[in-house]
Amino acid sequence: MGIADERAAIENLLGVYTFAYDENDMTAMAGCFTADAVMSMRVADGDLIGPFEGRDQIVGLMEKSLASQDDQRRHLVSNVVVRDLTADTATVTSYLTLISIAGQTLTVLSTARYEDELARENGSWRFARRHVQLDLPY
Repeated sequence: MGIADERAAIENLLGVYTFAYDENDMTAMAGCFTADAVMSMRVADGDLIGPFEGRDQIVGLMEKSLASQDDQRRHLVSNVVVRDLTADTATVTSYLTLISIAGQTLTVLSTARYEDELARENGSWRFARRHVQLDLPY
């Protein structure tokens, strides 16, 4: 694969993750992470949330988060920067714009930065480490 193909595959992973969350497809969500993945979050300058260790714990977090929502969320990922690309690893930074749709109202809830370490498993990119740095609480 050339660099453009690798970038497209990495951007596809980011897209699959957002669609999986927004459409409550936890099977697809699980497929985005390595079995031993680690995920953490921080809201503004608050305390670190996590780490959540392992695919099952991460998917459980997503299920709990979705169960608490009464709106439709849309996760928009942009400004994707791929660094340190090797045959089996990559470091990726991107931005998130988190939108809520409730009734006839669309609201930007927050923005964030994703810091990701990816690993290639069975020919596909997966999150090995993911940190979400939210700019504002919501």
